[in-house]
Amino acid sequence: MHCATAPRQLGRFLVSCFTAGLLALTLGGCAALTPIAGTPVRLDDTSRIAVLSAFEPELVLLSKRLQTPVKHSLNGVEFTTGTLEGKPVVLFLSGISMTNAAMNTQLVLDRFNIQSIVFSGIAGGVNPELHIGDVTVPAQWGQYLEVLMARETGPGRFKVPPRMEAQLFPPFGMLHPRQVETRTAANPTPVRKFWFEADPKMLEVARGLRNVDLGSCNAGQCLTRKPQLMVGGNGVSGQAFVDNAGFREYAFKTFQANVLDMETAAVGMVAYSNSVPFIAFRSLSDLAGGGEGENEMVTFMGIAADNSAKVLLAFLAAWKP
Repeated sequence: MHCATAPRQLGRFLVSCFTAGLLALTLGGCAALTPIAGTPVRLDDTSRIAVLSAFEPELVLLSKRLQTPVKHSLNGVEFTTGTLEGKPVVLFLSGISMTNAAMNTQLVLDRFNIQSIVFSGIAGGVNPELHIGDVTVPAQWGQYLEVLMARETGPGRFKVPPRMEAQLFPPFGMLHPRQVETRTAANPTPVRKFWFEADPKMLEVARGLRNVDLGSCNAGQCLTRKPQLMVGGNGVSGQAFVDNAGFREYAFKTFQANVLDMETAAVGMVAYSNSVPFIAFRSLSDLAGGGEGENEMVTFMGIAADNSAKVLLAFLAAWKP
């Protein structure tokens, strides 16, 4: 909508703009802003914990344990409310990779009354002290593929454009990791961050978990050692499936990462922007290219998925929001 007026008609101009709901005035007229859409209608008002995994095998054990399930569908994504370990939850799949994870995490925040976010899934191991089947609960997550791709100036030599931001981490060839820009309702001024932190209170509960019965065998496949739980340290995420020993070594050396995956840092960023506490449990299904022979994910995915879910269930039983 647009209205124009001569100076002598200023009074009529102001009244007409006001009654039309126009929000901006200029000397030559008034410009209407597009009306803001209403807040999305919640599908459920109960205060809940959002419990998510990326794809179906990671959610099997949690779905089996969910009590009083009620299903909802949004944008083709199934959200199931119910209780886990006595806690009201909404269970859903984020979808694989960063964009799906961010999009559907925001969707659950918009349409349900979410007080915290908990992720369960598998990951590639980066820390050489961790083994397949182990469960790690990083204290913070970064996006390793938020990068500047530098210009090649010679064999193995790359140059960052002038006046670009200082590099926080050493590069991997042409790939220079960067911070990502984000903001919150409390602080709408954009800030640049690399690390998105797990909630310290939730992390403290995870540190107190003891005697979680982590499995070593699944569908006839068994590990050579008993899986362990590691709480703390770093995790990194990016929209790539990594099966490369060189990059695995780089990720550990550069980010001191325990694991890398394809979703968690995106979920952490959405949680940060919405000021919602989050924590993620990730169990090693493979060594991201560091093991002997072919990638191990298909072989040990079932063990890893169940181990992550077992730690999540133990956390929910101990967590007092």
